[in-house]
Amino acid sequence: MRFIEEVVVDEFLPTYRSLLAEALRDHGLTQSEVADLLGISQSAVSKYVHGEVERNEQLLDHRGLAELVERIAEGLAGGEMSSVQALVETEVFVRELEQGGVLARLHEEAVPELADYDGEFTVHDPDSRLRAAERTLSSVRRGLSVLENTSGFATLIPAVGSNLVQALPDGEGIDDVAAVPGRILDVKGRATIPAEPEFGVSEHVASVVLAARKAGSPALAALNVRYDESVVESLEAAGHTAVEFDAEDALEPAIAAALADDPEVDVVYQTGGMGVEPVVYLLGPDAVTVAEWARDVL
Repeated sequence: MRFIEEVVVDEFLPTYRSLLAEALRDHGLTQSEVADLLGISQSAVSKYVHGEVERNEQLLDHRGLAELVERIAEGLAGGEMSSVQALVETEVFVRELEQGGVLARLHEEAVPELADYDGEFTVHDPDSRLRAAERTLSSVRRGLSVLENTSGFATLIPAVGSNLVQALPDGEGIDDVAAVPGRILDVKGRATIPAEPEFGVSEHVASVVLAARKAGSPALAALNVRYDESVVESLEAAGHTAVEFDAEDALEPAIAAALADDPEVDVVYQTGGMGVEPVVYLLGPDAVTVAEWARDVL
């Protein structure tokens, strides 16, 4: 029997404190100052900074944790944030990770029976909207990582930019779709992602996946890439079903018409029109999958 609090103490705290100690030192604080801020000994700070404390890889991969650490380190080092404010922000973050996030997954790995517990009380509420949201954001983050690490992906980015989106399983509107704020852009031949994914920040690509779902598609995720006949041919050669739609029609009806005969279609495209850039949309079960499809085109 292992409690979630034990996971926090054994996995989260060493990882978080070592990252924060390291970040504070990078901001110019002495070991003594870091120790005072974190309420730990200087020897502990030394161990954290010199990598003598084991860090949890799943937590290290969580972009939100890296953002939290940098925000708190900058605030504490600059005096804009008090230690109490830092504690509150961290506590809120920990609670979120416990309710369907990384800490919940680590807890279930330690106590596998939790995932199958179907009594009236569920520790992490596997069907909760918060957990579904975290899973969706995590999927988009991992999909973005695939795109960032795909050599040549920038060549597939349209002039207007790309976006990678994923809807909640029961999503019905833009606010239920996670995406990159702004767009993924080609900056000097490199795919550049301006910010962490959020819900409600994409209208166009989010509308595509929502329209596809309304038309009966099982897809939850979508990615738009540059249209080229060779791109469509490569996707079809890989086993995908591609259907063209009319760029002059309104987007939602056009997507619905493209899927009318076969809701399982996973590639829809248009070849351009007056003031409309040609584009290809990949429709898949999750953000990671559609990102991998784009990678495999190259």
